[in-house]
Amino acid sequence: MYLIPIAWLYVVVLVAAAEDSVLAGTLTFVFWGLAPLALFMWLLGTPARRRRQRTQEASDHNDRAETGSDQ
Repeated sequence: MYLIPIAWLYVVVLVAAAEDSVLAGTLTFVFWGLAPLALFMWLLGTPARRRRQRTQEASDHNDRAETGSDQ
């Protein structure tokens, strides 16, 4: 899963290194590399976060049901 982000960062680092100034290279890296990559990883992680949240809610519900029946 991490192959695409690593390859994208590699390309962006090469493009940023080819810029004329350090400021231009830094801005290229941030706005063409980190920002889109963060959005991409967040969007790809959404289904896993939802599954984890449902599992957590289900286990919390089961824990409450078990403790309620003991009383």
